[in-house]
Amino acid sequence: MALAALGSMAPQARALSPQPTPGPLMKAGRYQAGQPVEGFLVSEKLDGVRARWDGQQLWTRSGRRIHAPAEFTVGWPSLALDGELWAGRGQFLRAVAAVREGAGSEAWAGLRLMVFDTPDPVRPFGGPDGRLALLQAALAAPRPPAPTGPTGLQALPQHPVSSTADLQSWLDEVVAAGGEGLMLHRSSNLYRSGRSNDLLKYKPFLDAEARVVQILPGKGQWQGLAGALLVQTTDGHRLRLGSGLSEAQRHEPPPVGSWVSFRYQGLHPGGMPRFASFVRVIPDIDL
Repeated sequence: MALAALGSMAPQARALSPQPTPGPLMKAGRYQAGQPVEGFLVSEKLDGVRARWDGQQLWTRSGRRIHAPAEFTVGWPSLALDGELWAGRGQFLRAVAAVREGAGSEAWAGLRLMVFDTPDPVRPFGGPDGRLALLQAALAAPRPPAPTGPTGLQALPQHPVSSTADLQSWLDEVVAAGGEGLMLHRSSNLYRSGRSNDLLKYKPFLDAEARVVQILPGKGQWQGLAGALLVQTTDGHRLRLGSGLSEAQRHEPPPVGSWVSFRYQGLHPGGMPRFASFVRVIPDIDL
């Protein structure tokens, strides 16, 4: 499939095994501005597809096997790894295409598994004997070269920050360069599946996901086109997303049943997002 057509991928075109195998991954909570940063290691939040390596195979966050090219994982360690399949800033759809289309996809070119953890339930994350040191040592060990060049495996750099001001400065720098935000990982944290307040994401805005339930007709300059998307959030709130839709998306809006992401500025007392605006379709919601 040509890369120019990544945005119009049919959701049923997948190269994923249906049987789930690995257990649930650890999920991030939200960092609140001003929260103390002592004891955290920080990395860039990547815009890719979450993936786990079990020592032999790659799996999505929902437990579906990813059929990567054989040369992509040549020499990878037997250590289980948790990371993000990433093609670079702004290349989210390339990562999705690679996972959906499987080993034959041209989208694997330039893709890497950026490793940020190993699911060891006993070791803390930081420290000389922690999970981060363990995965860094495993990835630094000599590996046989792939026939087509370097394999796509890399440890994601993680660093402490000295103050909330330093954290904010780093966030501003990442966002200005086209990145999404930052991740904070508490050094003393033990790996646990599910949502954790020891793993936090920090973005310059709030965002959430919702399912499209209706395409609302436009008025005025948008007469005859989509005026807004009526969506339902995971906690049951229904809201309209009109701001953020491009003219092309108004001509061909996301279909009913698809998932989208949106930004918002806080919540009303009843929990309804305030000043919500459309960001993008989420083609990897089931990965």
